[in-house]
Amino acid sequence: MRTTALEFVERGKLGIYDLGDPPEPGPSHVLIETKYTGVTNGTERHAFMSEFGYGGNFPCRHGYQQVGEIIAVGRDVTAFQSGDWVFYGQYVGHNGWNLTDQGSLLFKLPKSIERRYCALFGVAGVALRSVRRMGVGQGDNVLVFGQGPIGHFVGQTARASGAKVTVADVLEKRLEAARQCGAHAVLDAADATFFTTLEEGGPYNFIYDCCSAESLLFDIQAHGLLAHGGTIGMVAVRENVTYPWRILHGTEAKIETSCHFGLDDLRVLVFLYEQGLVKIEPMVSHCVSIDEASRIYEMLGNRDEELLGTIFDWSHEDREP
Repeated sequence: MRTTALEFVERGKLGIYDLGDPPEPGPSHVLIETKYTGVTNGTERHAFMSEFGYGGNFPCRHGYQQVGEIIAVGRDVTAFQSGDWVFYGQYVGHNGWNLTDQGSLLFKLPKSIERRYCALFGVAGVALRSVRRMGVGQGDNVLVFGQGPIGHFVGQTARASGAKVTVADVLEKRLEAARQCGAHAVLDAADATFFTTLEEGGPYNFIYDCCSAESLLFDIQAHGLLAHGGTIGMVAVRENVTYPWRILHGTEAKIETSCHFGLDDLRVLVFLYEQGLVKIEPMVSHCVSIDEASRIYEMLGNRDEELLGTIFDWSHEDREP
């Protein structure tokens, strides 16, 4: 078991924190040895680079995607036992071990799935929650701007809900992952015919902002992309939101936001993953030893286009995606 954790010590600089050895679990606690953690690209970059109101209070720890094995339980624990593999979704950062109450955001993982890819259940859970909460259903026409990890999974989970899904981005690596995972239409947002193509495919019942482009809400209005009574889902982080009045006035449309996830979202996500309705492997760009964390965060801080889904392996062995 590793007894260290990652922390941001100043803007754009990663450090290592000594957790020490874990204590014995209390009556309702479980002790988890970390096997894999996933990088939450957007949130962690914002904190790492002190942007959009995140970070600045250094040192700090960020992240909410941990997969591990329970190695000890308290005397009153009934939901878990030693040897169980779990996903732990509390906002605790990247730690070599975690001690938590059995009633926390902790979900037992079945043996039937590839557990290292479950290290991205956090971003997938955020996406699924937004799709469920906003009511995407069969036959809906859905448009997703941005194919970073959360935008990617918004597209997948909307499709799994029975919707027709169009996704857009400017990076070919992201577009190719969307193609592999079954998006109905995959568009390059840099193409000169982009908005013409969107107009032909619209209007859209649900439009998700997973990119934070400043002009996006005005572009949606200018090109008549939102259906009457439709919903704009604001998933990407912004400091402020400005929108044209007419996008809602007289349209009976709405703007909503959604963040994080709960145990029931994880239950549904595991089912979709087991059935092959949600795929994770195609959007994993890096699966590396935790010892490579400094390199990964340097890439994250520089907005390296090669970085998509990233998983840290807390053993001593480097692994390829």
